[in-house]
Amino acid sequence: MIELNVYAVLYSLLSRHRIVLLKEVLGERYLPVWIGQNESEAIAMRLQGAVVPRPLTHDLLANVIAELGGDVQYVLINDLQNSIFYARLAIQHDGALQMIDSRPSDAIALAVRVDAPIYVAEEVLDKAGITPSPDIRHGGGGEDDLDVFRDFVDNLDLGDLEN
Repeated sequence: MIELNVYAVLYSLLSRHRIVLLKEVLGERYLPVWIGQNESEAIAMRLQGAVVPRPLTHDLLANVIAELGGDVQYVLINDLQNSIFYARLAIQHDGALQMIDSRPSDAIALAVRVDAPIYVAEEVLDKAGITPSPDIRHGGGGEDDLDVFRDFVDNLDLGDLEN
């Protein structure tokens, strides 16, 4: 398993498509994962420290797990089939580790709420990970560093995804 951090939540101004961009902690690869609008907002709100008066869906899930005596140990993006990512929630409960199937977007939204690590299976990162070209000038980690990923999102052919 390779540990990842949430690097950015990207969106296109021209469509409703969103991507959460994960970066490996001890490496240079990124993992772009398509997510829904609600999940992108849930992740971004938490990362920005936004406070809401009532629990949102992922807050509710975290509360339910805790109230039932569980503890989110980690999230694992464990598979990629037909361009669809799969994830598992690792929940410690009654001395046993329960692995629960999840969409990666929901798993990530939960992980940022409970400060749980996010991992990816090595073969998934090998298949879907991207590395910025060495020809691209990198700045000091600021907003301008995301331009290469915005270009990536804006130039994708999304014809097959439209409903």
